[in-house]
This record gives sequence, structure tokens and C-alpha cells, in this order.
Amino acid sequence: MGIIKYIKEEIEIIRERDPAIKSSMEVFLYPSFKAILRYRLAHKLYLHKHYFLARWLSQRTARKTGIEIHPGATIGKGLFIDHGNGVVIGETAIVGDNVTLYQGVTLGGTGKENGKRHPTIGNNVMVSVGAKVLGSFTVGENSKIGAGSVVLSEVPANSTVVGVPGHVVKRDNVKVPREDMDQIHLPDPVYAELQGLKRENRVLREEIRQIQLKFGMDEIIQEQSMDEVSANDE
Repeated sequence: MGIIKYIKEEIEIIRERDPAIKSSMEVFLYPSFKAILRYRLAHKLYLHKHYFLARWLSQRTARKTGIEIHPGATIGKGLFIDHGNGVVIGETAIVGDNVTLYQGVTLGGTGKENGKRHPTIGNNVMVSVGAKVLGSFTVGENSKIGAGSVVLSEVPANSTVVGVPGHVVKRDNVKVPREDMDQIHLPDPVYAELQGLKRENRVLREEIRQIQLKFGMDEIIQEQSMDEVSANDE
């Protein structure tokens, strides 16, 4: 691919996914644009076994952009890194086409593996702010990783993952993540569980109250009510 054609494609990708960009010229100031362009050069050096030059270029890029991509990583077309500070992509990571990463994302290893140590990210995946994907497993295509999640195991295609450790809370997403950049309105199973427990607690308290009324335990009810008032005052 010619450098002019490549630059045009990168401009289209960034303008499509970042509404803050008002003109094509702004793209040249964008950390993601610089980091990915220099990664492509460093990766070529790496493949030709010019390891020192490849690492020198990648480390220099990391200092200038805050985005650290190991030159050994394999990255498909259409990668978009929004903002970018703190993004780390490890040596054996494989990133598919049209993937979106936000600031603070790590595609890293666990320190317990040899060889393939970093994750494989499928096509059209979105990894939200601060998420960590650690280990040599696959995140299936069209999946979304929620902000701040820590993903340590396989993710099926078309899934939404949230939490620490990350777990699947939704399957068979209809929208492709790069077309639906919403990082906020994801399922929250912990919140749902707490709300369910509160509802059950209210039902049980009412059942106990009805039993007390049935057996004429008015004094006990009054004492409990006074205790509740005192507790609330405290």
C-alpha cells in the first residue's frame, strides 16, 4: 500500500470515530495517527530482524505520544486509538481489523506464559477506557470490553464484558462496536443483583410484619418500629 493511500485511510478512520476532529489537517496532530504510522515502520524493521532500530523507534514514539506498541505486535487495518495516553500493546498481541482502543488500555501478559503471551483481539472489537486484557486468549469479533474491566479469559464473539475480573454479561450483540461507540450503557450485573436483594428484603420484611399482625404481636411490632427509628436517627 502506498504511503499516500495509507494516510488517506487513516484520516478517514479517525474522522469517522472521533467527532472532535473538525478538519483532516487536525489528524496530523493526533497521537493515534503518529503512533500507528510509526508502528508500521517499526514492525517492518522487526520483521527484518532489525530489533534494536525497531525498539528504538517504538520507544521514541511512546515518549512522544504516550502510546507504547511493541514492534513485534501484529495489527490489522483500521486500528483507532482514542486519546491514547497509557495504551500498551505487547509483543505477541494480535489485533484484528477495525479495532478501537481508548486511553489506558493494556493488551498485556500475565508473566506466567512463554511464547504467545498476549491476547488476540478479533475484528470490530471495542476496548473501553482503562480496561486490561491480560493473557494469551482470544477476544471474539464484534465484542465490547467495558471501562475498567480486567479480562483474564476467553471472550466469545459478539459479547459484552464488564467487571473485575471481567465476565460476559451480554451475548450476540447486534451492533458492531465501531458503529456503536457507547461505553456507558452496558449491563451492570452487580447493581442488578443488589437491587434484586433489596426487593427480596422488602418482601420478607412485609411477610414478617403480616405474621406478627396475624398473631397479635403488636408490642413486638411497636418495639421493632422504635428500634428502626432510633437506628435511622443514628
